[in-house]
Amino acid sequence: MRTVDAVVVGSGPNGLVAANALVDAGWDVLVLEAQDTLGGAVRTAEVAAPGFRTDLFSAFYPLAAGSPVIQGLHLEDHGLAWSRAPSVLAHVLDDGRAAVLHAEPEDTAAGLEEFGRGDGDAWLRLFAAWERMRDPLLDALFSPLPAAGPALRLFRRLGAGGALDLGRLAVLPVRRLADETFRGEGGGLLLTGNAMHSDVPPDAAGSGLFGWLLAMLGQDVGFPVPVGGAGSLADALAARVRAGGGEIVTRTCVERVLVAGNRAVGVRTAQGELVHARRAVLADVSAPALYRELVGTAHLPARLVRDLDRFQWDHPTFKVNWALDRPLAWTAGAGRGAGTVHLGVDRRGFVDVAAALSKGEVPEQPFLVLGQMTTSDATRSPHGTESAWAYTHVPHGIDWTADAVAELAHRVEEALDRVAPGFRSTVVGRSVQGPADLEAADANLFGGAINGGTSGAHQELVFRPMPGLGRPETPVERLYLASASAHPGGGVHGACGWNAARVALAASSRWGALPRALVRSAWGRLLRDT
Repeated sequence: MRTVDAVVVGSGPNGLVAANALVDAGWDVLVLEAQDTLGGAVRTAEVAAPGFRTDLFSAFYPLAAGSPVIQGLHLEDHGLAWSRAPSVLAHVLDDGRAAVLHAEPEDTAAGLEEFGRGDGDAWLRLFAAWERMRDPLLDALFSPLPAAGPALRLFRRLGAGGALDLGRLAVLPVRRLADETFRGEGGGLLLTGNAMHSDVPPDAAGSGLFGWLLAMLGQDVGFPVPVGGAGSLADALAARVRAGGGEIVTRTCVERVLVAGNRAVGVRTAQGELVHARRAVLADVSAPALYRELVGTAHLPARLVRDLDRFQWDHPTFKVNWALDRPLAWTAGAGRGAGTVHLGVDRRGFVDVAAALSKGEVPEQPFLVLGQMTTSDATRSPHGTESAWAYTHVPHGIDWTADAVAELAHRVEEALDRVAPGFRSTVVGRSVQGPADLEAADANLFGGAINGGTSGAHQELVFRPMPGLGRPETPVERLYLASASAHPGGGVHGACGWNAARVALAASSRWGALPRALVRSAWGRLLRDT
């Protein structure tokens, strides 16, 4: 039996961030990954055609660029370099118009002014408010709950009135936010399109915060991509772990977390190998997988098992990847320099998409998020060509037969032909990733869901992943949830892994007995059978 200080289950970005925090503290760390390749949902491969590099899952990283966690790791010292498209994002309409998030806020404002008088100034006011609160807000969002210190700094920065405004924004639907802020539809397209990156409907509470946060990050740091592909980010994280003395082993599936006396003491792999963990086990896996498969419900309070039955996944993703022999010929010229392009619907169409998803139907006219990867990073395909992909959200419960996959892929390409005429004639290679394909490539992506669980208000903060403390600790001592199922949720920001590592380090410290006792007491009160 091998013995280490900590075992990290899963080599997604959160797992690798957690491992980095632990090796920085001098711990002996072993990361175990079931797949052949490390990185979880941060991977790149040539799947559409030779020479065309495709990001298989996530691709643009505003949260990583804005995250104090990722920035603090100085991954540029381990081979990571960022690249940005000339424009951050464009929402192109079928009539040839486009709302554009430019690199400079003044340019974004000038474009929005064409949609409605005064909308440029409204955008600049939004961005000024963001600049005022950015650092304490991100610290508060990315810290373990209750995040009292960052919250206090944020309150001091905003004052009582500003804090009330932020609280209202946190529960405001994005459609209402757009209606209150802009006269024309351009600003609403930018806010709502960004909100639709989550699974929160545009008329639901909290969608305004998602749309505003992603739009402001885009205006602030852009939507950068790693040079060479998303996998370069995972490679840099892994290189840093190894430089610190940690070990990463792929093709090794953890079958069970070993529990003795309500304490995690190690793991057993599918190959039968036992690894003893002196201090902690950190799991970069979904909450259902951790509790049901790796721990087993016999070790869990009955209330947690009941709440686990109510865990809600986010909408699955359907993705098409292309190798194009030339860049897309957008009717809206502004689409040509944008790394990310939204298309398929106007402001009213967002509601139709959300309604279809809520009814369990594939939207007739899907909302698409498209990545022009060579526009963002010239290394992604041969000169004069484009490596591109587009994804859309679909409901759970669909039988993805070959005909169903072909039909939706056709609809996706039809939407592109409306705004980039002749698109199909540029395709020299194509690869389709349906929901089942995404799960097969990364077991954390259950049914094709990429966010570790819904971002709805009922499963955020102290309700993530189930009602409780909203912290990385679990009812099993020395076992920590370090995936996107934990607060603060999905997105490649590393905070879920970082928070789990911070808590593990604190619990193992000289003064760790008191916080451990407090957490046990709190879990006992919250999870007492009812």
